[in-house]
Amino acid sequence: MASQPVEPIVDAPFDSALSERYLVYALSTITARSLPDVRDGLKPVHRRLLWAMRLLRLDPASGYKKCARVVGDVIGKYHPHGDQSVYDAMVRLAQTFALRYPLVDGQGNFGNIDGDNAAAYRYTEARLTQVAIDLMDGLDEDATDFRPTYNGEEQEPELFPGLFPNLLANGAAGIAVGMATSIPPHNAAELIDAAVALIDNPQADVLDHVKGPDFPTGGLVVDSPAAIAEAYASGRGGFRVRARIAVEREKGGGWALAVSEIPYGVQKGKLIEGIAELINAKKLPILGDVRDESDEAVRIVIEPRARTVDPTTLIESLYRLSDLETRVSLNLNVLDKTRTPRVMSLRDALAAWVEHCFVVLRRRSEHRLDKIADRLELLGGYLIAYLNLDRVIEIIRTEDEPKPVMIAEFMLTDRQAEAILDMRLRRLRKLEEMEIIRERDALTKEQADLQLLLSSDARQRTRLKRDLAKIRDRYGPETALGARRTTIEEAAPAREIPLEAMIEREPITVILSQRGWIRAMRGHVELASAETMKFKEGDGPLFAFHAQTTDKLLLAADTGRFYTLGADKLPGGRGFGEPVRLMIDLDGNAGIVALMRAGTAEKLLVAASDGRGFLVKAADTIAETRKGKTVMTPRTGARLALVRPVGAEDDYVAAVGDNRKLLVFPISELAELARGQGVQLQRYRDGGLSDAITFRFERGLTWAMGGEAGRMRTESDMGPWRAARGAAGRMPPTGFPRDNRF
Repeated sequence: MASQPVEPIVDAPFDSALSERYLVYALSTITARSLPDVRDGLKPVHRRLLWAMRLLRLDPASGYKKCARVVGDVIGKYHPHGDQSVYDAMVRLAQTFALRYPLVDGQGNFGNIDGDNAAAYRYTEARLTQVAIDLMDGLDEDATDFRPTYNGEEQEPELFPGLFPNLLANGAAGIAVGMATSIPPHNAAELIDAAVALIDNPQADVLDHVKGPDFPTGGLVVDSPAAIAEAYASGRGGFRVRARIAVEREKGGGWALAVSEIPYGVQKGKLIEGIAELINAKKLPILGDVRDESDEAVRIVIEPRARTVDPTTLIESLYRLSDLETRVSLNLNVLDKTRTPRVMSLRDALAAWVEHCFVVLRRRSEHRLDKIADRLELLGGYLIAYLNLDRVIEIIRTEDEPKPVMIAEFMLTDRQAEAILDMRLRRLRKLEEMEIIRERDALTKEQADLQLLLSSDARQRTRLKRDLAKIRDRYGPETALGARRTTIEEAAPAREIPLEAMIEREPITVILSQRGWIRAMRGHVELASAETMKFKEGDGPLFAFHAQTTDKLLLAADTGRFYTLGADKLPGGRGFGEPVRLMIDLDGNAGIVALMRAGTAEKLLVAASDGRGFLVKAADTIAETRKGKTVMTPRTGARLALVRPVGAEDDYVAAVGDNRKLLVFPISELAELARGQGVQLQRYRDGGLSDAITFRFERGLTWAMGGEAGRMRTESDMGPWRAARGAAGRMPPTGFPRDNRF
């Protein structure tokens, strides 16, 4: 047995060998799999599917056939790839929520907008739609080239010649190697109007007719006309698409949101799961419930937490936090007539399709001229036979080889003589002769018209516009299939809703104990009763004040860090509450200096135990995380001693030290910082700062006298204690509290 020849081993660099092979794969993916052709808008798998269905005579008037039969023909004759990938492509062509103008009419379970898969191909059936018929119109008239199939046994069309603008009408999506395409669907009537405008004027503005995408699932495109125009001009960009939401009012003042259309490409099941997750995770406190009431039509009902919630606030929040608003990208990357991938503008893509339409028109006209010439040749032979009928019969009866004799005697062509010999006797009626003459005259007139058409660009433009008008009538805005579904209306981006708007506003009383246990009692409880509330043994009240659930609370530690708490997230008033250290990352050794509402004052006075302090804007002390925010950095050995709200009219600062000396100075001498150590408020020989406060100088200082009577004392003339910031001060007025606290 002879040994088989072995291919020689080629010594080549690995990187070049790999790059050469990968380049072949990349080009194959780009040109023969992932990118659509600008002329018919189809990828090879879709083209082969429709071609196989056409050969199976699955036109709209015929019955359905099993999808398994179609898939089998496609992978066996034209497309040697996996059956599941071919069936998935076929399913998408039949989904009314995926394709604006479906090319396949499916019977059975072809999936749904919830995201459920189609049934297996042995259960489903299909046939072509009228759109597919229009797209393939002209295949029998030499309107496009054919090529051999992968095994050379049959022929398949290189592209479809029909006058339906499939690329932009149905859109496309695909990922190749190093490039991708994403084309949203558009309205066919608008595209045809734009194409007609380009036929008359190649520089026409197509955006006068194409307003924006037209999705099969409806919705709203909320971009500005300028943004839409920019995306179409470059062929790259995107569109913000929103669900269609209506507010349904109920008796008694209640209301709910009803979603009737969702953004294109969003699975309804996942959309509802996402909204439900917002409820479970409490990311949208004003959201109450969501339920699916859909049948054939989409209907999602969203209920607010309470009827007092503002509908606009809830809608804006849902747009920001859920897939009720998405972005549909535009990347008009297609194969042009030379099979070269490139990104086109909307005008370029339409112009390329119009050019293709002219090519098809000329090829179909030339094909028809050839057919007419063939028929006229035969009709001429028939007429000669009728004029010389007796002699023709005589030749046929007497000659052994009548064909050469007839050709020589009557100057016939071979085809004419063959046709006369094949003619049936019943056609020798006088009526038949008249019909032949009538047919010849009609064909001669049609031939002249076609020759004029091919010789005149103006006639070709007129004819193409007339043909496109017929297609537009079938998909016009007044038809069920052609009516625009997506509304184009500009809207601002969904605004960020403040936390206060997300929370139902309710009065609470905040209580913080000396050991750091915090709680919020419902309603505004009498603050004097905080002393009698129950606390753990050895514990008692430290801070108690009224607030609303929409408030943010500022907690200041003696380390100089400020922390922010949401009043709505505080534990309830039953029991002792919870340790505040569970809510924030507060150092275990740190003491709590202050707890107040963030909106108490615009500015705060902060001071350390060594007498240094400054003013800070309350907004600058709000922390975004559990770790808090450093506002004051006390010097070594010192700590943050006090945080006081500054009144809007306060113009002086009063400071008192442990040495019981009081100093008053203008607030203008105090620095305003966002962070730091501050400046010296008062100078001490020993001890430190005991308390400080801001006040209006002309009204003087007021303090409590102590005792059960609750008497107050006011010192209206603070002139004797007025000095420059940093002075030592002097002994306070008679009756000043012994604890050195204002």
